[in-house]
Amino acid sequence: MSGQHPTRPEDFDLFALGALDADEKQAIETHVATCAECAQKLAEAQGRMAILAFAAPRVEPSSGVKEQLMRQLHATAEGPGGSLARKQREPANGTSSRWWAVLVPIASAFALATILLWLHNEQLTRQLTDLRETVQQQEQQLEESRHMVELMAARDTQVVSLAVQKGQPEGAARVVYNQREGMMMYDGALPPAPPNKSYQLWLVPMKGAPISAGVLITTNGTPSHMMMKLPEGVAAKAFAITLEPAGGMPQPTGPMVLVGPVS
Repeated sequence: MSGQHPTRPEDFDLFALGALDADEKQAIETHVATCAECAQKLAEAQGRMAILAFAAPRVEPSSGVKEQLMRQLHATAEGPGGSLARKQREPANGTSSRWWAVLVPIASAFALATILLWLHNEQLTRQLTDLRETVQQQEQQLEESRHMVELMAARDTQVVSLAVQKGQPEGAARVVYNQREGMMMYDGALPPAPPNKSYQLWLVPMKGAPISAGVLITTNGTPSHMMMKLPEGVAAKAFAITLEPAGGMPQPTGPMVLVGPVS
């Protein structure tokens, strides 16, 4: 593990509890010696375990144990050879030992149970967070699909085919555009962009400078899709794809790869 991080976040907590086997413990010790990030995580886990240990309920001995202990102290004060000391020492020691033999394991078991429940709760919290993120992604995809269906069904929606320009990479793309709704959807397939380059989609308005509609993520032969809301009141004259520096530009600077006029 010296070259890679522990794959289970709870390993740090289990290490702090002393619940890992010898090989797992050795692997983490070796790794944190050279990894500041994991060393910090281990220190945080050890801090959590210390806090939980203090959170265990205090166990008060019974009044009988206290009385026996006090009699033992008085007997000791009379001297090691006193008769009272001999009489009180044996039962006091025996009673106290029996009480602590019961109370200490109970307190330890309760503290361990508290820690294990906390670890389980942490795991459930992480799973719930992942589930919420998945639901949000699915809801977003569903919303995009709904907009796509509405866009395609509208009578005033236009489909603009983009034609490959001379000397440029072969590709196929189209833009579904609705001026009234202020929505557009790109659907196309392009070869991978050259190193340090990106394809960028532009809306060419009737007036003014081209408006960036986003940088396209391309995979050779695999169609890509993108939907976006257009600025209010903008009417498109054409759509174009240019080749720009990686990450795109505020205005087109590279050659036009595909162009399509809005009829």
